[in-house]
Amino acid sequence: MTPTNTSSTYINRDLSWLSFNHRVLREAANVAVPVYERVRFLAIFSSNLDEFFRVRMSALLSLEGHYTADNDDVETSFLPDIQAQVTRSQQEFGRLLVEKVLPELTRQGVHLYYGDPIRAEHGRAVSDYFFSWVLGLLRPVWLDGLLEKPLDVPDSALYLGVSLRNADGKQRSAIVNIPDQQLPRFLTLPPLDGVHYLTFIDDVIRQHLSALFPGYEVLGSYSVKITRNADVSIVDEFAGQMDENIARMLDQRKEGHTTRFLYDPTTPTDLLAALGAAFGLLPQSRVSGGRYHNLSSLMNLPNPVGAALNYPPQPPLPIADLQGEASIFDQLDRRDYLLHTPYQAYNPVLRFFNEAATHPDVTDIFVTFYRIATDSAIGQALLSAAYNGKQVTVFMELKARFDEANNLRWSKQFKAAGIRLVYSIPNLKVHAKIALVKRRVGQQQRSYGLLSTGNFNENTARFYTDHILLTSHAGITTDLERLVVYLKTRKQPIDYPPVTFGHLLVVPFNLVPRLLVLIDGEIANHQRGLPARIILKINNLQEQTMVDKLYEASRAGVPIDLIVRGICTLVPNVPGQSETIRVRRIVDRYLEHGRVFVFHNNGQPQTYLGSADWMNRNLHRRIEVCFPVLNPALGRQLGQLLDFQLADTAQATLLNEQGDWEAVTSSQPPLQSQATIYQFLR
Repeated sequence: MTPTNTSSTYINRDLSWLSFNHRVLREAANVAVPVYERVRFLAIFSSNLDEFFRVRMSALLSLEGHYTADNDDVETSFLPDIQAQVTRSQQEFGRLLVEKVLPELTRQGVHLYYGDPIRAEHGRAVSDYFFSWVLGLLRPVWLDGLLEKPLDVPDSALYLGVSLRNADGKQRSAIVNIPDQQLPRFLTLPPLDGVHYLTFIDDVIRQHLSALFPGYEVLGSYSVKITRNADVSIVDEFAGQMDENIARMLDQRKEGHTTRFLYDPTTPTDLLAALGAAFGLLPQSRVSGGRYHNLSSLMNLPNPVGAALNYPPQPPLPIADLQGEASIFDQLDRRDYLLHTPYQAYNPVLRFFNEAATHPDVTDIFVTFYRIATDSAIGQALLSAAYNGKQVTVFMELKARFDEANNLRWSKQFKAAGIRLVYSIPNLKVHAKIALVKRRVGQQQRSYGLLSTGNFNENTARFYTDHILLTSHAGITTDLERLVVYLKTRKQPIDYPPVTFGHLLVVPFNLVPRLLVLIDGEIANHQRGLPARIILKINNLQEQTMVDKLYEASRAGVPIDLIVRGICTLVPNVPGQSETIRVRRIVDRYLEHGRVFVFHNNGQPQTYLGSADWMNRNLHRRIEVCFPVLNPALGRQLGQLLDFQLADTAQATLLNEQGDWEAVTSSQPPLQSQATIYQFLR
């Protein structure tokens, strides 16, 4: 997919992001991927696009009249190109689903009714389900003549627009909700002739609309959906109670401006007009879709056949030293450990918190949460720690978009247990993923750090690739203590000179200056004829100072390899600007999420991991922490993982100077880095 109207200096960030989502869509077309995983990629594409309309499109359409801090760098001149890319991707999504994925599902013994008539043999089961489970959840609303103001339709809620005619021949319009939040989106029906059948509850309702409108002839029903602006942030000053502010913000999100009205393209013109008037729609928000919306629900498509239609099992690998009876803290006294999830088990992270909660010599626990799991085992361990008399402090970021309500729910549980809660910092989000534990060892106190590139969330750890450092290194834990004091008090610790972290790179203190120094070091080495190289693995690259610095290094001749999953505004391969820069993207079984920065340093690599992408928000408006890999063996291991990814010829694509992503060509046998990494760590 081509990001059109891209300059030779920078790629538009929204077009770049849309190209990533298109790459996700292309994985659904990959016949080498098991069919239920192809369905999952379709669901991810749909979910991603929904979030784009909920967050970015609100600024692009200028519906608010201003832009919030997280929606910077809005270039409305690109809006036509963005809309064209969205349209092309949606059309490809529809073709791929209908012409490729659904037929393959049927060949594998699973038939999803998708606009085709439900077989008569299933009629009784469908009717029984409708009258037993669905009917009482339906709330039809007439659209004509009864509305004093636009209908208050929740964000992302599904409806059927219905055209009806009474006995006198008069036509009327109505809407009926599809209760996909109260019921599963799909109904499993009895198998026929060895084939399993599934249907949308949308079609269960369609077949029984006459029960809702007795005396009317149903002329047609058409799926519609409203996407609202969700770029609404909680106020920073926190006047009043925290829960009241969160509730107010969530209500504002529900009532945000409409950024997309998605409708079935077969919807009659008169019904579209009635819907537009009823919802108070702006013309630019109307987007033609398909017969079904909210197809992120395909993530939960029932699989009656079994595991053969999914990826082969790849159980997380254990870390032998961190199993058994020996305390994890005793092990950390001997050496650092670096975990690579989901290839390796997340259990050591859980054990770190569980032992801290119960070990009699542990006195203090501090942890930051950005997106805590709904059913978090880590959260339960912290509750136990508080009941066991530990001094527990939790920094809870209540401004983590779309996780505010869950974070608030956990905050209330922590507070009730006597845990000290520290909330969001004005004008900053705390995106760092750090934990610090203190324990008594004889007459001394030792500290242990847990630092991660991803959230402390055991659910996402199953499919996000991240790196987690467990350490007792005195320099790193001292820096953590300094940061903890800052997060608790919002003040620089008085015992230390301002902005001094000896090992950690912390936004807004020293991360950007240190990165610039590290890049300058590679430039200087290259100019002296010494080996020089930069390898960066990152989710998003957009902050202009850093992009320009990479251009400077490239003009000096430094080889630069970038692995960028999502947004990349840097243009590679441009003579006199970026001809030594290569950019690749990897989309595969797991979501690439870890951030890794490697500077060659004349054969003594300086390697950092951390939470920070190179975006404006990450480098200027968040608390981010990047941490060094000081153990040479761990650094070499991490370097090998990066080498596998840089050699990927199966799942990687390369960015060219036109802003297009191309397949990697190689005369060597295909190398799939994620599979290779798993075997290497095994």
